[in-house]
Amino acid sequence: MLIKHIDARARKEAANLAGPLMVSRGKVYQLEELPGCCVEDTEGNLLGAIFYTVLNGECEIVSLESRAENQGAGTRLIEAVITRARAEGCARVWLITSNDNTKAIRFYQKRGFDFKAVHRGAITEARKLKPSIPLIGYDGIPVRHELELEYLL
Repeated sequence: MLIKHIDARARKEAANLAGPLMVSRGKVYQLEELPGCCVEDTEGNLLGAIFYTVLNGECEIVSLESRAENQGAGTRLIEAVITRARAEGCARVWLITSNDNTKAIRFYQKRGFDFKAVHRGAITEARKLKPSIPLIGYDGIPVRHELELEYLL
């Protein structure tokens, strides 16, 4: 597994996988405009990608997508962003996930992230900016709230 800064090919492929537009805390992000890293196999196939932004001493993970679950790709991408955030002098790395995404919640908690806040109704509001957000998510759970998790540096 090779981790590297994301190049144009991997950026486009990852943005297509995640969708080119993300909404977090009412802010719209175009993934193709954000810094990121990717993991490739030895043949150059994209296994996963992470996009983030650094602002005011904080690093937000905007998107993490993996095609190779349970192989360490996501963990390596998280570690790369934490290393970058420390180098930038950030106080924390944080992210938003939806209330239905129990798999992601478990993943991040196992890697040292903790709950910071529940933003009730935030996804209902985000649908005004990104109508493609589903009403019903994983396991039939209504998608309504943003959950904020953080990793303190």
